[in-house]
Amino acid sequence: MSYAVPPTRTAAVVRQLRNEIVTGELPPGTLIKDAELAARLGVSITPVREAIAQLSVEGLIDIAPNRTRHVTRVTQKNALELIDVMSVLACAGFEWGVDNLTANQVELMRQRQREFVEALRAGNTLAAGAAGADFSTIVILASGNRELQSMVDLVVARTMRILAMTAESDLWSTWIDGHEAILKLLDLGDTRGALARYRQTYVEFRARVERELLDDQ
Repeated sequence: MSYAVPPTRTAAVVRQLRNEIVTGELPPGTLIKDAELAARLGVSITPVREAIAQLSVEGLIDIAPNRTRHVTRVTQKNALELIDVMSVLACAGFEWGVDNLTANQVELMRQRQREFVEALRAGNTLAAGAAGADFSTIVILASGNRELQSMVDLVVARTMRILAMTAESDLWSTWIDGHEAILKLLDLGDTRGALARYRQTYVEFRARVERELLDDQ
């Protein structure tokens, strides 16, 4: 997979901190200090503060009334709410786009699925998450609704935040199995079946998170 180079220092800091939060390198509750971050990343205070403000909007960093900043703590309730919102948005995009998919786009989905599985085998959960998200993005973009994709993008980072887990986590298997089933249905030309299976994947994922994610995380 290819990644665009951030156009500004602020964008670069946003990407770096977002990745560290999503992967769990910066655990929930971690105190965020401007000067320490600036020194570690080799930038000035300004892009660090701008990045923190952006990540606060995304829900990844909490800013207290006294202006201290911490990596957002994730509770089971918060995780389930994020999954519910993501499900509504992503399933709408899938429904609107699935009938517009071309053979090339389905093949691209298959490629993203391979990258997803290979990244997990390599222990790279960040790359796995990106490839898994791209699997859905291909269908959502086929709907032609760019505003919907923009809304999905806003939720993706926060949803991935609850997946700050090892490559061995059983939660990933929900998406591996779901994607494989969807591809088989698309190969058969059964777009309605593919949509139903996509929705079912979210139902199964939510149920597993509800069972496995504890409030003391």
